[in-house]
Amino acid sequence: MTYEEIIGNLQKKIYHPIYFLMGEETYFIDKISDYITENVLTEAEKGFNQTVLYGKDIEPDTIMANARRFPMMSNYQVIIVREAQNIKKIEELEPYAKNPLNSTILVLNYKYKTLDKRKTFAKLIDQKGILFESKKIYENQLPTWISSYLKAQRYTIAPQAAAMISEYLGADLSKVANELDKLIISLPAGTQITPDHIEKNIGISKEFNVYELQNALGERDLLKANRIVNYFGANPSSNPVPVVISSLFSYFSKILTYHFLEDKSQNNVASVLQVHPFFVKTYVAAAKNYNIKKVVEIISILREYDMKSKGFGGNSADPADLQKEMIYKILH
Repeated sequence: MTYEEIIGNLQKKIYHPIYFLMGEETYFIDKISDYITENVLTEAEKGFNQTVLYGKDIEPDTIMANARRFPMMSNYQVIIVREAQNIKKIEELEPYAKNPLNSTILVLNYKYKTLDKRKTFAKLIDQKGILFESKKIYENQLPTWISSYLKAQRYTIAPQAAAMISEYLGADLSKVANELDKLIISLPAGTQITPDHIEKNIGISKEFNVYELQNALGERDLLKANRIVNYFGANPSSNPVPVVISSLFSYFSKILTYHFLEDKSQNNVASVLQVHPFFVKTYVAAAKNYNIKKVVEIISILREYDMKSKGFGGNSADPADLQKEMIYKILH
């Protein structure tokens, strides 16, 4: 069952006796757990029927003892187990998973880990309740996620604006959602969010960001690239060198992939590179400016400066100087 399906069922008051929420992406785990915490019981019912436990402090027997109690003056009791990944021998909950109490909603937040789905314990949870794996969203999937998030709130976003947020904030969904919520509060419903909105409300410069640096390099625009990298040097906390290098490595890796594609149609390029079709033209143009040999050389340069930025080889150069030197080598 997907995150959207789980939330949809909860909104319809379709409940399951066990919710085992596991995986690397904590955002979805927190959203499901918080929804159950806030909405299943009334404020009057919560006093007797809502319990929060912490994995590092409890044993499976304690969880089962709590889960087997009947609610008081309510149809349900809710038990939230935070940090369930710290429970030793969590599979010892198997006897309860075989026969859970329908009046109990047991929520286990099992972050950064997953159960072995081949084993009996996981199969029982999947059979009797919800076994949800929250998978990590990668940065190349983030613009699509941003668009979907805003669409659910009746907003749209320009591809350039989604790219700006992705490059600046990275794939921390909690942070991204928090910034998007700020935008939603400040803008009327139905607004298409643009780079101007991002600059004004989030503080990401629409001219001096990694996305624009990629474009400048792709176009071999020496002046624009130098202006941006000078801005980065003056604002190192907002544009750390390792983050810039990581983004450029991803960008030039996609250009290299493009060179080897047999089918260079817009839809296929967008699918293979995992980018919005709007951006395909920028990769086509960049590939014309950088042949395969040069792209391979650039990737090597990025690896070299990644090591230097982290102090390997006894390097102690100023980060701003490193970035300028790196950009010079890429463009020449």
